[in-house]
Amino acid sequence: MSKHADIIMKYFKSILSACLLVLFVGMSAEAQITEKAEYGKFAITNATIHTVTNGVIENGTVLIDGKKIVGVGQDVEIGSDYEKIDASGKHVYPGFMDAGTQLGLQEIGAVDVTNDQAELGEFNPHVRAFTAINPSSVSIPVTRVNGVTHVISMPVSGRLAGKATLIDLYGYSPDSMAVSPDAAIHLNWPTSKKGGWWDDRSKEEVKKDYKKNIKELNDFWSKAEFYDKMVTAYEKNPDDKQKPDADKKMQAMQEVVNGKVPVIISVDAKQDILNAIEWTQKHPDARFILAGVQDGWRVADEIAEAGLPCLVSTLYTPERDYDNYQRPYQNPGKLHEAGVKVAIATGGVENVRNAPYHAGFAANYGLGKEEALKAITINSAEIFGVGDKLGSIEEGKQANLFIADGDPFEPMNHITQVFISGNKIPMVSRHTQLYQEYLDRGPQKNNK
Repeated sequence: MSKHADIIMKYFKSILSACLLVLFVGMSAEAQITEKAEYGKFAITNATIHTVTNGVIENGTVLIDGKKIVGVGQDVEIGSDYEKIDASGKHVYPGFMDAGTQLGLQEIGAVDVTNDQAELGEFNPHVRAFTAINPSSVSIPVTRVNGVTHVISMPVSGRLAGKATLIDLYGYSPDSMAVSPDAAIHLNWPTSKKGGWWDDRSKEEVKKDYKKNIKELNDFWSKAEFYDKMVTAYEKNPDDKQKPDADKKMQAMQEVVNGKVPVIISVDAKQDILNAIEWTQKHPDARFILAGVQDGWRVADEIAEAGLPCLVSTLYTPERDYDNYQRPYQNPGKLHEAGVKVAIATGGVENVRNAPYHAGFAANYGLGKEEALKAITINSAEIFGVGDKLGSIEEGKQANLFIADGDPFEPMNHITQVFISGNKIPMVSRHTQLYQEYLDRGPQKNNK
């Protein structure tokens, strides 16, 4: 291609991106939720309450005062200043958590300027998803009206992609949404096998590339550990030592190598999982979480022995052509049976709303409903260190919960109301707006 043709092509692409962005902005404006959330004191009465941690309470009451749950039980005194919500024949559940998404970081995959889930470079521990969250993402209302009230949103590019954030799905700024601004750091584990049928590398080349990637990871991690020791030593006795030079990447790694911020390791294949487990054992001061683990059922005992929790989905194609189609559905159950703490993570954006159905498949294929409910509530919260705030309906916890007609793992279930941090959320989304628009098609008659 000539230089002039290349310039023209780049110009054309920029014009196309601009047009798509204008279209996106127009769609977003049309899809804005005009209703406001309500905040105050609410009493949900006559409900079947699925507390998760303390069993099921029939004909119970949940009191919400501001951001907190202040009462749960059958004989709860309701003050005159509470707005009552009669939930007769309905069920109250803790808000669901998707433990692995890019929600709020990506809007339209084909329009670069709407994507903030990827960064240039292989090692970016200083990149923070928290700073890039878009509270006005059209996908957020679609997700929360389906009972998912909080999520882990994380960067995904490179080897060490950056820090994930735990956010509520309601708010007007990242600060107002953040439950844990830096909830974990995301590590994409290098694979020791070919990428697919298109990968024409020889076995020797694959092995060589894997060793190179592991060496780079080990070198970076060793440098971070050394930097942390230098800074710690200086802070203990600054008069006798020279202050270490500032390094943003190494500074960001300090809370990782000392275990304050856990590491999410995305890894799928059997041998890669075993390699990752062996690597984690060489760093006892850090905390690790496995994600993906599509072959987890093959090495469930090894994962359990290592004490590593797993973030899993169920809606994916089996790792090998000869694997039974049920394996993705059975994977969470097999891991739990071995003693692994399991949490649901879809890895999605616009389809994070389907997180309850990932749990539903797991429930029906061996995990069981009770454990599936934990996998999308309290397990996720505990894995990320917020089990004292979220994941169950208990007095003193944050009021993230929803009211449903029936089983939230069933697609035909109807969720009638969602609360996030005590806010009574408008049950409106792009989907409900389009449903109403096309339910009564055609122009309105002018009666004048």
